[in-house]
Amino acid sequence: MTIIAWDGKTMAADKMMGFGSSMATVTKIHKIDGMLFGWAGDAALGRAAQNWVRTGMKVEDFPAGQRTTPGSMMLIMPDGEIRHYGNEPYPMIIEDKFYAVGSGDEYALATMYLGHDARKAVEVASALNQHCGNGIDTLEL
Repeated sequence: MTIIAWDGKTMAADKMMGFGSSMATVTKIHKIDGMLFGWAGDAALGRAAQNWVRTGMKVEDFPAGQRTTPGSMMLIMPDGEIRHYGNEPYPMIIEDKFYAVGSGDEYALATMYLGHDARKAVEVASALNQHCGNGIDTLEL
């Protein structure tokens, strides 16, 4: 489970990865060729999606597993455009100034709505959602 938040300047994410009754600490957000990449969902599918972005995002190379077991990929383009990908290689373009994906998204969105930044949004989501936590990573566009 995951929380990834974007406030128009910073992408922030928790670091918890759960599998069965265990958990580990991982990095879920990355800078790729001037873009910010974040993944919420199955970790192996997230790595495949990250590779898809790194190799040019060709429609025909979209990860097959993503079509059947969708997660949420947030991609912030160099100009600040927010793209949300689900189970297709065609993104939803989000027109809001801030955005969040993952199991703690409602907490994060409410926090940013109240004027706080993405880091604080992830902090609040991690405090209130049992599936988020283990620290916070941030990236600037």
